[in-house]
Amino acid sequence: MEIADPHTFHAAWAERFNARDADGMMELFEPDGVLIPQPGTLTTGEDSLNALKGFLQAGLPISVTTRHVYVAGDLALVIAEWAIKGTAADGSDVDLQGRTADVLRKGSRGWKLAIDNPFGTT
Repeated sequence: MEIADPHTFHAAWAERFNARDADGMMELFEPDGVLIPQPGTLTTGEDSLNALKGFLQAGLPISVTTRHVYVAGDLALVIAEWAIKGTAADGSDVDLQGRTADVLRKGSRGWKLAIDNPFGTT
C-alpha cells in the first residue's frame, strides 16, 4: 500500500496495528528507518519488528489522532496523539498514550517513516 498523502499516514498505521500486522507496519518504514519504542531507546530492522510485536501482544486497538503535518519538500513532520487502553489478553490493565513526533520521507513508493518517535519529546 502506497501512502500518497502524509495527512493519512497515521490512519494507515492504525489500520495495520489494529489488524496486528507487524510485518505490514514494518513496510511503512524506510529500509533504514528508526523506531524509538521508549524514550532513549533507538531500534532498527529486526529490533524494531520485535518492539512492534511487543506493543501488539496486549491485543488492544490503538486510536490515533493526527494534530499537525508540516511538509518541506520530500520530508514531513507529523505530530499525532495515540492511546492503547483496556484489559490486555493476559488480564492486565493497559493505559499507554503519547504524542508522537514522526519524520516521514516521500520516495518512489510514497511516504515512509524515517523516524518513528511515539513518545515525542518525553
